Amino acid sequence: MFKSLMTRLLQPAASLTGKILDPLGRVWAHARLASRLAWPLDPSVVILGVPEVRGTGQIRLGKNLYLYRELYLETQEDGSIRIGDNVVFSRGVHVVAFSRISIGDGTMIGEYSSIRDAKHRFGGGQSIRDSGHDAEPISIGRNVWIGRGVTVLAGVTIGDDAVVGANAVVTRDVPAGATVAGIPARPIVPRSTT
Repeated sequence: MFKSLMTRLLQPAASLTGKILDPLGRVWAHARLASRLAWPLDPSVVILGVPEVRGTGQIRLGKNLYLYRELYLETQEDGSIRIGDNVVFSRGVHVVAFSRISIGDGTMIGEYSSIRDAKHRFGGGQSIRDSGHDAEPISIGRNVWIGRGVTVLAGVTIGDDAVVGANAVVTRDVPAGATVAGIPARPIVPRSTT
């Protein structure tokens, strides 16, 4: 009963506070992200939480992006990230570039997906941590839909208008307009309706 009464009493204040603090939080997140990038950040980008940015900051973001919370962006060595216009990154997306990652206009990336263009070297008597990386560029086309929990690995090209099913691991190129799913991701062949 106490909780219910307090909720009713505090609800108007919580609503007013949200209307004031939420926009201020987005402005703060925008300013923080802009301070970490090598290129200007367009004012049209909507940021729901301050992204974590590591490395060189060689990241170019397009216009009208929608960036959910817990976004992680990292560029190391000569790596760069290029994001087109009207792209959506859902909660918890990780993008890590040692070479180059490009994502085309209108692409949507589902929650907790990981796009990484490098892998650790292994062997040679060194610890994995100290052995360095091998990197190959990743290219994701326009209007691509990447489902929740997808992993895109080094050297992959995903063509325009492709769909990658949830939790897939993309280890090879995906043609334009294709739908892939699974581990490793493979084309889904539509069933015949006859």
